[in-house]
Amino acid sequence: MKSRSQDQSLTDSRELDRSYDPLTGSVADDSELSTVCYRPEGIDRLVQQTNFSKKELQVLYRGFKNECPSGAVNEETFKNIYSQFFPQGDSSMYAHFLFEAFDTQNNGAVNFEDFVISLSIILRGSVTDKLNWAFNLYDLNKDGCITREEMTDIMHSIYDMMGKYTYPSMKDSAPKDHVDSFFQKMDRNNDGVVTIEEFLETCQKDDNIMQSMHMFDNVI
Repeated sequence: MKSRSQDQSLTDSRELDRSYDPLTGSVADDSELSTVCYRPEGIDRLVQQTNFSKKELQVLYRGFKNECPSGAVNEETFKNIYSQFFPQGDSSMYAHFLFEAFDTQNNGAVNFEDFVISLSIILRGSVTDKLNWAFNLYDLNKDGCITREEMTDIMHSIYDMMGKYTYPSMKDSAPKDHVDSFFQKMDRNNDGVVTIEEFLETCQKDDNIMQSMHMFDNVI
């Protein structure tokens, strides 16, 4: 019988040569290793960092590996995957904004940790966590406030993604109308930008927004 220290040594050596997958407990073969450029650090740490169980993380990781065998996805691949959900429109610009929100390390790639930490916030996070994540998505240059130009870009990307043949059909002025409504509601001091404080305060007083925050609570 092997001792616990022997088992740990074997696991450590496998992790060092990147042949051992700590999330699935499996050992990669040579052909798989040739395509893998990134592996997660370990499931126990992700259990602590997210609101997912160990079993849920393993299921998510298997799905992630099926789509991204290398262990990380670049923006072009991310756009291609996302476009499958919106075949009737052009989702490329919205997918670009979404990719930047997921790419927390700003290195041009989304690995499993990036993906699952954001997914945990979206699906299982507190209302404040979800609102902070949404604000970060809309704050395109990450300077701490949302400008009218940024919100206009976001709204145009959403309307492009939904497609021109929706029913009922949308007016060409719809993106601008939504931006005007957003700033009328959110820009409390009328200085032309929306801060995180204004965003949180307004959203938390809006029943419709609060209800939408719980839309995905039981998805997984």
